[in-house]
Amino acid sequence: MDLVERYLNAVAAQLPKEARDDIVAELRDEIMGRIEALEARLGRPATEAEIEAELRAVGHPLTVAARYRPGPQALIGPELYPWWWFAVKVALMVLVCVTVLGAVVRVAVGDMMVGQALGQAIGGFISGAATLIGVITVVGFVFERQARKPKFIREWRVKDLGLFEIANLDAETWGERLAKGDFGGDWSGPKARTGRQVRERARMSPVAGAAASAIGWTVLLLWWTGLTPLTTVRPDELAGVIDGVDYGALLAQVVRAAYWPVIVFAGARIVFDVTRAILGAPVRFTALGDLAFGAASAWAAWWLFFWSPFSPLIRVATPAEFWQRVADMFSQGGFPVATILMIGVVWAFVAEVFRMIRALARLVVGREC
Repeated sequence: MDLVERYLNAVAAQLPKEARDDIVAELRDEIMGRIEALEARLGRPATEAEIEAELRAVGHPLTVAARYRPGPQALIGPELYPWWWFAVKVALMVLVCVTVLGAVVRVAVGDMMVGQALGQAIGGFISGAATLIGVITVVGFVFERQARKPKFIREWRVKDLGLFEIANLDAETWGERLAKGDFGGDWSGPKARTGRQVRERARMSPVAGAAASAIGWTVLLLWWTGLTPLTTVRPDELAGVIDGVDYGALLAQVVRAAYWPVIVFAGARIVFDVTRAILGAPVRFTALGDLAFGAASAWAAWWLFFWSPFSPLIRVATPAEFWQRVADMFSQGGFPVATILMIGVVWAFVAEVFRMIRALARLVVGREC
């Protein structure tokens, strides 16, 4: 019975030590009973080939040992698999958009020809897709091994299901719309809705918005850290010398100064979005986070305006000077890069201040304002 012992040793190596002896003893009794029944039917001792066939019928040692191990027996089980697959599809859709945008920018700035940009985009997409799928799989692996599944899986709400329609935006769906000349979906033709109805329909639920935000910030963080080459475009490659100013060099300085702050901000944002999605996006918790992230974003705009490498180009001393530069841009024709950057930074700061005011109001009243 050397084959039986070798088989049992292979099974025992995969079992937890505290239960190994009992399980092996039980399995040995089962196997010996099968062999005795086989020999009784044959009327003679079983050959090695016949014993091996009987052991194969019992199962591979890895499979047999798995029956006795506690916990999930799959990387991602059937309950979580649909969620994993949905997350993969959404992440790949975001990746396609980022990759195509990067290729278009490289061609637009004259950095490379269309064929070269396309080749790099395909290579970046494959590498980025592998990384994103790996990250999503690790998250699914952790969720699968929790005693209780996250709240957003156990206690979902119908009003949050609009997010899942994103997965329907595949090539076949768009192909059918193009063939029919339907570019507006249900909002075109005789069923057209008012602007307010369109905005209400397009607005994501709080939970859906949190999930989408977490995915978007994850893609951004992976690109920013270089963990996956989502696109070959880097800040210092986006611009050269314009109007006597080396904007590429200035961008590179800004990136070096902001590298770790952006990582911390994006990481905190991902944790916040995942947490509020799991909790059902409570209003006050969301408002508190919006207040904190709005303050951080406003400070970043303030830094860009007063202390960054761009500051000598965009800083103005008074509101009157700001408006004068804006008026000169329209009256003299052309769009100076420095003036556009100045407007963008000021706009970003004002937008974050209003965002903080709204968040403070929601924090006080405990509902959407």
